[in-house]
Amino acid sequence: MSKHPYQILDRPLLTERATDRQTMARPQYTFKVAVDSNKVEIRRAIEQAFNVRVVGVNTVMVKGKRKRLRTAKLGRRPDWKKAIVTLAEGDSINLI
Repeated sequence: MSKHPYQILDRPLLTERATDRQTMARPQYTFKVAVDSNKVEIRRAIEQAFNVRVVGVNTVMVKGKRKRLRTAKLGRRPDWKKAIVTLAEGDSINLI
């Protein structure tokens, strides 16, 4: 059973580093994705959602930070997955 593209893609990451990668000859876009998704699912989701050709997908598991709550107790943010997607030359995604 295949997932809907928006069950895989959570949101685009618009950081300074991520926006610098969008202006390259082969643009790269960074997305926060579902933790249980794999590279093939991410590729299909990007191609269906934005109608572009994906050349490559790199994924990174990001560990959640430890955060102090209002008291002396320590909490923890959840782990999440980041995908850096390389598009074919000439393709682009309008995120704004």
